[in-house]
Amino acid sequence: MTPDILGRYRTAAFSASPGPSSLSIRNRWRGPVLVALSIVVGTVGWSGTVLTLPVAMIFPLLWAKSPSRVVAVAVSAGYFLAASRGLPQGVATFYAADLWPGLLLWVMASTSFVTVHAALWTKHPGNGRAVRYLAAAVLMGLPPFGITGWAHPMTAAGVLFPGWGWCGLVATAASIAMMTSRYWPAAVIALGGFWLWSAATWTAPSLPDGWEGVDLKLGQSLGRESSLEHYRGLIATVRARAAEGSRFIVFPESALGFWTPTLARLWQEDLRGSDITVLAGAAVIDASGYDNVMVAITADETRILYRERMPVPVSMWQPWRRWTGRGGGARAHLLANPVVELAGTGIAPLICYEQLILWPALQSMLHAPDIIVATGNGWWTAGTSIVAIQQASAVAWAKLFNRPLVTAFNT
Repeated sequence: MTPDILGRYRTAAFSASPGPSSLSIRNRWRGPVLVALSIVVGTVGWSGTVLTLPVAMIFPLLWAKSPSRVVAVAVSAGYFLAASRGLPQGVATFYAADLWPGLLLWVMASTSFVTVHAALWTKHPGNGRAVRYLAAAVLMGLPPFGITGWAHPMTAAGVLFPGWGWCGLVATAASIAMMTSRYWPAAVIALGGFWLWSAATWTAPSLPDGWEGVDLKLGQSLGRESSLEHYRGLIATVRARAAEGSRFIVFPESALGFWTPTLARLWQEDLRGSDITVLAGAAVIDASGYDNVMVAITADETRILYRERMPVPVSMWQPWRRWTGRGGGARAHLLANPVVELAGTGIAPLICYEQLILWPALQSMLHAPDIIVATGNGWWTAGTSIVAIQQASAVAWAKLFNRPLVTAFNT
């Protein structure tokens, strides 16, 4: 090769390689693109449609591809805030206030999620990155961080691996670990295949024989209306459903308001002579606060079947009141009564907020319940996707562990 030809070859090779300007432009746009994608993933994954839950599994990939810790913070915040976008409006409605308190709570609630993912992010690829993400997933799935561990990608296990049970949960954990590694293209292809197969063969969870959930549209009056006419209306609904063959009838959270001996006698008298069992939400109050409960009512007895493990933080659960010697607020029973028994059937109850986080469902599944009963009072979520997300999450857990599901919501 002559010197002249060699010189022209070197010039062409240099001009064909990407210059510093093109690399800097690509790096400059990488962060904003990842953040934008995280917002899309949070919005679509948590739209309230159960079959879109696997979109949330893209978040670990975006987290792993972040070029710096600052970008990882922005990616985590974008995903979480988009997934929980209904919170500001819901809180504003709950407190009958303007949007700013809801926005403030929305940002504060994202702090634990962002802090955990920012602290465990690393720029070094390899197995260490996958282990770090799995550590973040575990922290956000269990208390104390798991108390606000909304939008957990592991919830998608029920869509990707329906009926696999704990093996499906392990497969999902392995998949999100792969999404943070260099093998992420293979993980995307494999998960896409499982997703398409699941969508093509999808069926709703079965309803247990003799059980029926009653959805109500009573708005904020549910739980506050204590007139005799209100209870007579609920009892009439019970009798109508019993005439159709249902023996166990489930009403939403707060359906009975404040639970008292007088109210218990009223229901028992109206159920006299029948074999109907009513499950309904109520509140049990004492001097130090109250329990959000599910009661079971038959003609022969009434009893508190379940005490909520994790009420909604801030609006219901206010632990600082007890720490400062003041009463009030709902009590959190955390790891108590994960499964309760009724007429020989093991029930995994999930009330409202418990459907949005990971550990209550998994703790219940450790005890191999026969059915899942999910209730909620979502009047304050009007105009948001919160109730739809709760229902999608309950369906996902029921499908993963192949359990019948009974739901009852008020809107």
